[in-house]
Amino acid sequence: MKRFISPIFFILMIAGIIGLLQYDQSMNTGSPDVHEVRAVATSVDNTALVDMGTARIGAQHVTAVLMEGEAKGKNVVGVNQLTGQLEMDEVYYPGDILLMAVRIIDGIPTQARTVNQYRQGWELGLFAIFVLILLIYARSIGLKALFSFITSFYILWKFFIPSLLAGGNPIWLSVITLVLLTVVIITSVAGFSKVTLIATLGTLCGLFLALSLTLIFGEKLKLAGMTAPFATMLVFSGHFNIDLQDIFYASVILGASGAAMDIAMDVTASMNEVLDKRPDISRNELIRSGFNVGRMVTGTMTTTLLLAYSGGYLTMVMFFVTKGATFTRMLNFKLVAAEIFRTLVGSVGLVLVAPITAVIAGFILCGIPNQTQEHKKTDSSL
Repeated sequence: MKRFISPIFFILMIAGIIGLLQYDQSMNTGSPDVHEVRAVATSVDNTALVDMGTARIGAQHVTAVLMEGEAKGKNVVGVNQLTGQLEMDEVYYPGDILLMAVRIIDGIPTQARTVNQYRQGWELGLFAIFVLILLIYARSIGLKALFSFITSFYILWKFFIPSLLAGGNPIWLSVITLVLLTVVIITSVAGFSKVTLIATLGTLCGLFLALSLTLIFGEKLKLAGMTAPFATMLVFSGHFNIDLQDIFYASVILGASGAAMDIAMDVTASMNEVLDKRPDISRNELIRSGFNVGRMVTGTMTTTLLLAYSGGYLTMVMFFVTKGATFTRMLNFKLVAAEIFRTLVGSVGLVLVAPITAVIAGFILCGIPNQTQEHKKTDSSL
């Protein structure tokens, strides 16, 4: 009976969190009369659009049929305002499935505007493939990993981001969030055990040291935090009280936390496995084994961070190359410096996590038992 309790518990918790997120989404409309619903475009009017090279500026009028809600089946004409920003603008065509914001009064749509292409269905399909593969391969561990995945998203969405928008201190909020995420993720996978305690302590110690480096070198590099996407738009949307520099620092540590947890768990699990196979191993030998595992893991993980961060700014690097910019100019450019800073601080955090975790694991896993065994051996020899 006990073997079914844990899976059922995690399934219920996952369903509850998803339900809360869906309820929050349905309540967050901004106006009781405005509803975000799916619609299929039947025709478009592009006469007000002006071509500006590869971009378009102006208003596109989209006639669409609502696919859901109390006005389902009724026609609306929505305005799609194009501003010339290719990374934001979308041009629609007949047959496209759209997400539209529609004002509905007594079942009659009165105003409408386009929001985006409706991509949620395919996103959910891709997520379902991820869940299926995860559960087939990892089974109960995969279910726990799914629980930690959704719970982490919930913590970020319902606690961390609203607290930042409310003007909370980003550094302290990041510390609290890191502690919550580390405990939830590692406990979900490893349960309440010594492995969980060791991996949690190792992760947090390494990240706190990396946070110290972030604050020191961030000040030296004079990064104001305006390098993140939508940072300027966020400020000019009315949030003048937030500290974008500290938010940037928090994002650096938060971005490296996942890899840090991975390394801490790898080192801890490996050392625990070694101790199970060799209960007579000494503390120093076990720590050396942990160091060896940590070296191998960090050797690839630091490169993983480099590829993950640089991949997001691939077009920027390509632009510099096409303009013949010198390597020195690239290194001193604000956006490039921010990504170098993010990559190096994250890498330092990873390198620190491995040895710290190995030392903590050595003392917790076999420090006291080995001392007891040594006393017994000494007494027996006498």
